[in-house]
Order: sequence, then structure tokens, then C-alpha cells
Amino acid sequence: MRRLCPRDRQGAGRQWRPAALLRRIEAQSEGAFTVCTSVAEIRTAIEYGSFAAVFHIEGIEAVGPDLDLLYVLHAAGLRTLGPVWSRPNIFAHGVPFRFGHGPDIGPGLTEAGRDLIRLCNRLKIMIDLSHMNDAGFWDVAKISDAPLVASHSNAFAICAHTRNATDRQLDAIRETGGLIGLNFGVKFLHPEGKADAETDISVMVRHIDYLVEKVGIDHVALGSDFDGTLISNRIGDVTGLPRLLGALQVAGYDDEALTKIAHGNWLSLLERTWG
Repeated sequence: MRRLCPRDRQGAGRQWRPAALLRRIEAQSEGAFTVCTSVAEIRTAIEYGSFAAVFHIEGIEAVGPDLDLLYVLHAAGLRTLGPVWSRPNIFAHGVPFRFGHGPDIGPGLTEAGRDLIRLCNRLKIMIDLSHMNDAGFWDVAKISDAPLVASHSNAFAICAHTRNATDRQLDAIRETGGLIGLNFGVKFLHPEGKADAETDISVMVRHIDYLVEKVGIDHVALGSDFDGTLISNRIGDVTGLPRLLGALQVAGYDDEALTKIAHGNWLSLLERTWG
């Protein structure tokens, strides 16, 4: 899943640009890149060897309180969104990047935010909680009828960073049949919060082990965040994924479990969210 992240509010044009870029890439790819709005389309793209992309916006700042633009973006293919990046907007409060502090920072959803969540449910747009603060997380949990998802977060119990999921949040993700995707960013992995580019893959395995213990093998996936943070040199870019999967295999994950973590759990979650 590719996240396109306009992070400043300068009107609807800011949200049109990633939509236009996505469609331009698709048009120029000669079938090598497919924008997908259903799991069936993702499966078909995989079958034909095309890169399956899902239009996601992280921080929906340009959508006003009337939410009119959200209908238009949905028609353009938007199928997942994060209400906030790590700062406040008219909908909610994102967590600042802070190690040694939990996500219980600031108030939760505004009234406009509650309206946003309800409309996402109606339009079957997946709601990503990865940058939400604790109050916002629980406000969404009360309102939303969809599985709870933190697409790129880790275990707070291992790395005490505001961006990571607490045990109580993980319990809620499990109870709603949701999903948490491992963030590859070293600041969200390292037990001391260090921006250490030499962070070993074993730390990633440790987080996966913990998340599987808390939410179950059917609710853990890869969230990467390749475009947003410092990644360990042991992974580097997407070509390093086989090294992570190999380390998980050595740690005892069989082929069925690896398939679930690598992509199967994402497809299952999206099927249940998009309907």
C-alpha cells in the first residue's frame, strides 16, 4: 500500500495532486501499475504481475468540515485515509514524535472528526489510526463499525514511543478483527528510541513476536513506512524484505504464517472493511 501524504493545508488542490499523480503513473505504466479499489482488483493485478496500488491520504487536512471533497476523492479512488498526521487538524489530534511518552496526549475527535468517521464507514473507506492520539483512537473505536487498523505502528511495550500501540489498543484491534502493520522506522523499533541505522532485524522480529502474541497471527502485517522515516540498513528498501521474511522463518514462522504477514492479512482486512 502506497501512502501519499500531503501535510499542509492549501485547499483541495493539495489532495488532487496525489490523485492525479497516481492515475498518471498508472496510465504511463503500460499495465505494470494498477490503482485498485477492491480486493478483487488487487488479486487480479497480482495474478498478472502488475504492482497493485491503493490510494491513501495521511492527514486529510484539505477536506473541510462539510466533507464534500471526500465524496469526490472517493470517486477518484480513495479507499483508505488517516484523519491526521502527527499534528492537530480540524478533525482530531495527532501524536507528536516523542520517545518515552505514551499516546495519551491531547483531546480526541472534534465534532467534524466524528462526522468524518461516520462518512468513512458509509463510503467503506478504511480508517488508519497510526498517527492518532489515545483519545482519538478510543473515540474512533466507539463510533466506527469497521475493524480498527494501525497500518504502520509497533509495540509500545517494546519501544515506548507515542507512535506505537499500547497493549490496551492492541486488545481493541484484536477484538474488532483489525490489523496492525509493522513500522520499519528504527525510531519506532529500537527499545531506546535511537535513530540507529544499524538496528538489527532481530528487533523487528521481536516486535512481530509481541504483536502476534497480543492480537494473533491473523491480525499482524507489514506496514513499512519506506517513504516516511529512517529505515535500518539491514532492510534498506523493498528489496530487503526477503531478509525480514527469512529472519521470521528462522524464528519459527511457517509458510502459512509468512503469507499472512506478507500480504494475506491485508487482503482479508480490506475485504471485511470495503465489503
